[in-house]
Amino acid sequence: MFRVLSIFIFILVSIGVFAAEAPTRFISDDVFTYIHGGPGTEFRIIGSVEAGQPITLLDNTEGDFTQIIDHKGREGWVLTSLVSDQPSFRERFPEMEAQLKQANEQLNNITQNTDNTEEYLTLANQKVSELKAALAKAIKERDDAKSKVQQVADNQRYEMWQQGGLIAGIGALIGIVLVYLPRPQRRKKSRWM
Repeated sequence: MFRVLSIFIFILVSIGVFAAEAPTRFISDDVFTYIHGGPGTEFRIIGSVEAGQPITLLDNTEGDFTQIIDHKGREGWVLTSLVSDQPSFRERFPEMEAQLKQANEQLNNITQNTDNTEEYLTLANQKVSELKAALAKAIKERDDAKSKVQQVADNQRYEMWQQGGLIAGIGALIGIVLVYLPRPQRRKKSRWM
């Protein structure tokens, strides 16, 4: 019994391994519907229409079937549920692919522009930092120059006061000396010489 059970488990595991190794495939998009000679499946099939083919809709509907003329000019009946006013995905797919490609290109451009903008922003921030440093240096130099100009102006005023004081002192000294100098006497008019 154990032997039969182990063979059965081995077979199940082998089938599972082979099933897991099978390549993945997909159902084809080439789907079609049959055109019947009348409004029902009991009528003769006169052809088929692939998904996405344009048809002309006639104003005749009976039950679940609608009368059409296909792209080859054949008149027949198809299921009403298979008739759509929208083009099929097969027809819209190339357009959607083109739109997706365009959207991806725009996204790539935006991404590149964003990267460029980030680089420009980084460079601009560096430049702003450099300009702020240069501004701070210029303000310091301006303040130093103002203090030097103020010091020079103060020194000039001090020197002018010194020179003015010196001149006033010398003038006062001369005035004092002149006061104590003997005055020359005036000649009398009576003297002829």
